[in-house]
Amino acid sequence: MRLSAIEMDLAAARQEGFVSGYLSQNDTQHSKKRHLAVIGIITTFGRKKNRDAIREAWMSTGAALRELQDNKGIVVRFVIGRSANHGDSFDTEIDSENSQTNDFIILDDHVEAPEELAKKMKSFFVHAVEKWDAEFYTKVNDDVYVNIDALGAALSSHLDKPRVYIGCMKSGEVFSEPTQRWYEPDWWKFGDGKWYFRYASGDLYTISRALAQYISINRSILQTYAHDDISAGSWFIGLDVNHVDDSKFCCASWTSGPGVICAAV
Repeated sequence: MRLSAIEMDLAAARQEGFVSGYLSQNDTQHSKKRHLAVIGIITTFGRKKNRDAIREAWMSTGAALRELQDNKGIVVRFVIGRSANHGDSFDTEIDSENSQTNDFIILDDHVEAPEELAKKMKSFFVHAVEKWDAEFYTKVNDDVYVNIDALGAALSSHLDKPRVYIGCMKSGEVFSEPTQRWYEPDWWKFGDGKWYFRYASGDLYTISRALAQYISINRSILQTYAHDDISAGSWFIGLDVNHVDDSKFCCASWTSGPGVICAAV
């Protein structure tokens, strides 16, 4: 098959099925098709009702979940760690749920705790990029509904950007008092100590394959801060990264305009 024909088929695959990789039947050197995106839904113990609502609303289950992966190139999994008391009822409940649904990424080396969420995010990206070859890796909370087709279309429009960070960009206040809820021990690192740099809201954001690989390679030296979304944003400072501020990633409500990607509930 000539190169021009391959390029035409690749463009058609991207346009029609959101599939970002292409494999010619005559190509014996590459056996795997690259996915468009891996979506990690960040969840924790006691949130089964949220997970069931997501399965019913937009994630799908069983054959439909496999079809989403095979036909549209989108992998969706819940992401959870382990209990501090490894093997207790929290762990066994998750293992039991996963045995029925087979839709979890269980981070065995991560302990579930609110203060460890930033480290959990790092572990998710490391695990996802090592398990699945994809163009993009997306983080979403388990209280957010996602329009999969709108997300696929939005991501497909950025396939030409090798180092892209897409989300609802903002800059939040740095809390420097230990009595405050979101106290930042490293507040003094952020200029005048009042405002963080620009980062993507933690409800839903996406990074490209190159950035996920960067996190994986540098996992041991990437610092985490009080917020998981701020931590992710900090990892890309100093890199040649295209920050895309897209209002469709601002998960406020379904009424925010056509092509909206997510809604917080």
